[in-house]
Amino acid sequence: MTVRRLDPVLVDRIAAGEVIERPAAAVKELVENAIDAGARAIAVTIAAGGRELIRVVDDGIGMSPEDLALAVERHATSKLPDGDLFAIQSLGFRGEALPSIGSVARLAITTRRREAGQGHSLVVEAGEKGVVRPAPAAQGTRIEVSDLFIFTPARLKFLKSDRAEAQAVSDMLRRLAIAHPAIRFSLDGDHVTGFDWPAEPLGEEGQLRRLSRALGRDFPENALRLDAAREGFGVHGFAGLPTFHRGTSAGVHLAVNGRPVRDKLLLSAVRGAYADVVPSDRHPVLFLDVSCEPRLVDVNVHPAKSEVRFRDPALVRGLVVSGLKAALAEAGHRATTTGGARTLEAFRAVFAGAGGNSSIQRPVLPGAPAWAPASAGLAEARQAGFTGFAQPSADARAHLAEPAPDALDRPLGAARAQVHETYILAQTRDGMVIVDQHAAHERLVYERLKAERARTGIARQPLLLPEVVELDPVDADRLNAAAPELASLGLVLEAFGPGAVLVREAPSALAGGNLQKLVRDVADTLAEHGDSGSLERRLDHVLATMACHNSVRAGRRLRPEEMDALLREMEVTPNSGQCNHGRPTYVELKLSDIEKLFGRR
Repeated sequence: MTVRRLDPVLVDRIAAGEVIERPAAAVKELVENAIDAGARAIAVTIAAGGRELIRVVDDGIGMSPEDLALAVERHATSKLPDGDLFAIQSLGFRGEALPSIGSVARLAITTRRREAGQGHSLVVEAGEKGVVRPAPAAQGTRIEVSDLFIFTPARLKFLKSDRAEAQAVSDMLRRLAIAHPAIRFSLDGDHVTGFDWPAEPLGEEGQLRRLSRALGRDFPENALRLDAAREGFGVHGFAGLPTFHRGTSAGVHLAVNGRPVRDKLLLSAVRGAYADVVPSDRHPVLFLDVSCEPRLVDVNVHPAKSEVRFRDPALVRGLVVSGLKAALAEAGHRATTTGGARTLEAFRAVFAGAGGNSSIQRPVLPGAPAWAPASAGLAEARQAGFTGFAQPSADARAHLAEPAPDALDRPLGAARAQVHETYILAQTRDGMVIVDQHAAHERLVYERLKAERARTGIARQPLLLPEVVELDPVDADRLNAAAPELASLGLVLEAFGPGAVLVREAPSALAGGNLQKLVRDVADTLAEHGDSGSLERRLDHVLATMACHNSVRAGRRLRPEEMDALLREMEVTPNSGQCNHGRPTYVELKLSDIEKLFGRR
């Protein structure tokens, strides 16, 4: 076969396979063009998931008849005035979208510039360009794409259901709307939940308002402001609290100079920053925008422009990780406000199950007179949900132990009781707090060990009688290979024949603990995380295991002063709102919500 030059229409269809892979990709290209045109309002309408119809209407600057005729030609664009690919300041720049769409669908464009007396229209079908004609039009541009892929029917077989394609359009438009809150975005069509988000004012308040629409009304009160900069790069946005997490990464929104991306480097940085505080099977909720000079980032590395390449990737990754960690540390003991809401919902479910049962069993506290049973006339069905509650393990009621004068005004309040020898009940000025004592103390010990390691190294204590721990030979070899790392954490081990190690020194904080179980758990931790991640991350996993062994266990009775000391330490310890496994350490119930629960409001 001889080499031949391909037909221009066939060239456009090949290019469309790279640029327009599904309806959402077509919508993305058209909406990005509208944003580049200075639109303040963009309306998108789809039918059959975008397969039958895509309509994008904007109020941007519009096009002249000459520009309209040229815009549907391949590699024609207004966005590279000097041809410099390393100074791109727009979302689009290749000049491929309109000719690619026109080669696989029916494309109709109507446009008018602000100063023009009338608009003009143009139709492109199967790559064949029509004639530019006068047409009535409002300022801006209206583009309709009908019968997408009608001229490449094989591509239709690879599309998903109309509902799935419509959802992809919605997700894509939401990402663009989050990155550009000053623009009004609307979506309408079948198989999709439409929305109409008004333009927001520039600044923090406007960005939070747009994020509340996209990520949920609870996001603003569970978000942390992030502003960090280093050597020409900046990262700005809002990051959700660690306990405000979700089961998928759909809540992770990233942008570079206003361009939404799903960049592997940035996603890895987010995972690294949250690795210490979010469960491995959960994902944070956030929006971050990395800003820099256009020459410091290459956006022309992916057909869909969803990935970028930074000139200094290590610097950007370090900036995102350090910025997120600093924001999370500054949050201190804060936990998500939705924890209290879930707790109240659980109580309501109990009350609903209690129905009209009016028998109430009241617990008798040690050392306190038994309460007289309530008369039938005063019994309240709502309180029947508390039937069967265990006796408090420790009593710190006001008439027995007066709290410090300012304790009720502290964020976590004053300890009042311990329930099931596991949960601390504390009273605040406007509500109550329920603390999981083991989860909370585990985080406190972990943060203490990390700070000690960074400051002077973890103090260790030689054992009077070294302890032999028998293990599976593979686990023993793994521990021996990690011996230098473990020694830096205060755990000094030596090989002791096949399938055993000898513990000579242990961290001082773990003195008197069960070293047999600790060593076995450390071996399991190394098996799970030893071959992945950085050395610091592996050490953090081992420290978390050690902290778990030195924590106040569930089932241990605490004195009132011990409970208050735990609350005070939580208030000043970074990340104390969640344990080492990412679970919340406490929930807060506001008095107004409790009163609603009992029908007092």
